[in-house]
Amino acid sequence: MLLLAAACLVAFVLLLYMVSPLISPKPLALPGAHVVVTGGSSGIGKCIAIECYKQGAFITLVARNEDKLLQAKKEIEKHSINDKQVVLCISVDVSQDYNQVENVIKQAQEKLGPVDMLVNCAGMSLSGKFEELEVSAFERLMSINYLGSVYPSRAVITTMKERRVGRIVFVSSQAGQLGLFGFTAYSSSKFAIRGLAEALQMEVKPYNVYVTVAYPPDTDTPGLAEENKTKPLETRLISETTAVCKPEQVAKQIVKDAIQGNFNSSIGSDGYMLSSLTCGMAPVTSITEGLQQVVTMGLFRTIALFYLGSFDNIVRRCMVQRAKSEIVDKTA
Repeated sequence: MLLLAAACLVAFVLLLYMVSPLISPKPLALPGAHVVVTGGSSGIGKCIAIECYKQGAFITLVARNEDKLLQAKKEIEKHSINDKQVVLCISVDVSQDYNQVENVIKQAQEKLGPVDMLVNCAGMSLSGKFEELEVSAFERLMSINYLGSVYPSRAVITTMKERRVGRIVFVSSQAGQLGLFGFTAYSSSKFAIRGLAEALQMEVKPYNVYVTVAYPPDTDTPGLAEENKTKPLETRLISETTAVCKPEQVAKQIVKDAIQGNFNSSIGSDGYMLSSLTCGMAPVTSITEGLQQVVTMGLFRTIALFYLGSFDNIVRRCMVQRAKSEIVDKTA
């Protein structure tokens, strides 16, 4: 009886693997496609632009700093695979004025055609204890990280639905999957992206438009270097429990998942575990993905409890160390 049950289980799993490709989205062809990357002048955004350009896409880079945009343009153009490819640069703050964002997207589409893929990579991070952060920091991060993704997406979605094709990528963070010490402002702005993406995916899926949310870990970018300057000790020690990724590695995975129409894009074993643990009611793009989440949930939750315990220990040790330092200072 046990052998029969095992055989049935194996047959069921094999059937799922065979059927899964039939219900997955058709991959997006990048050669000749128009890809818009916000925050594309540096870091992950620039590497995503390079990766798409290597596969034959036409690129529109959107960022605030014109000098950095032009520098990124020169770097990207070195990776062309034909002489027809174009890199267009547009300087605008995507988080301030929707009408302005809509206008620059229209300009880009007039020059390079309808947008096939939008990558929302513009963002920033600030860390600090909740009561020590200025209220303006919460407003600023929500504006840049959340509205800075809403505005470009809103500007391209109508055309994508009309054409029945498109990809929208939101670059969140692992801090958008779990809240960490020092990230009360940052995590909340990244968690908001997840809610936006889930609701939007349900709206646009019937039109063959697919949404991808990327959750990169700490990545070796200028943004991380700036963030580390003001990181609380607890946040820094927790962050050091995982390795820092290369932006090229992150970009390759994000582009791959976006092409396939995968909703989740994670990096490494920790990223895979986090995505499975926090999947909740998130959409899946294959039966096998859903099956893997069901099977691994219990094990990953057990591992996560150990992680959470170690994070709490770090916070407690820092608190004790700080208290001892204050006593020494008072008696000196």
